[in-house]
Amino acid sequence: MAKAKSAGEQISATANTFETAFKTGSEALKANFEKAVKNYDQFLGFQKDTVEACVKAANVAGKGAETLHNEIYAFSKQSIEDAITHGKAVMATKSVHEAFELQTGFAKSAFEAYVANMTKLSELAVATSKETFEPIQGRVQAWVDVVQSARAA
Repeated sequence: MAKAKSAGEQISATANTFETAFKTGSEALKANFEKAVKNYDQFLGFQKDTVEACVKAANVAGKGAETLHNEIYAFSKQSIEDAITHGKAVMATKSVHEAFELQTGFAKSAFEAYVANMTKLSELAVATSKETFEPIQGRVQAWVDVVQSARAA
């Protein structure tokens, strides 16, 4: 009979151990599930903000490209008009020396205008790039913050 009691106690002890392990596992699963749901919600919010930042960056880039295009168009149009005007002036000259001086002056002014325009376009491109990447830089910093907070948790 002592053997039967011992077997019954063993079964009861095993059941208690199993119940304790199951309870501990369930609590851990519940806590981790809640943590995962919370992180998933944060992830969705983060992605929404990232998409908005990308849209904002694309809008800024589009406006910048439009500005650059308009500047290039205006410069090209002005250059053609200047070349036509200069061509007419060269045709009206009475000597080769006068034509050569006009051409030299035109070449110098055209080159200076070109350099000035390229400088302006470079500045516009740099400004557009900075403005375009501002929202994205903000999202990168937000991502770093999320990763650091997740590592700390």
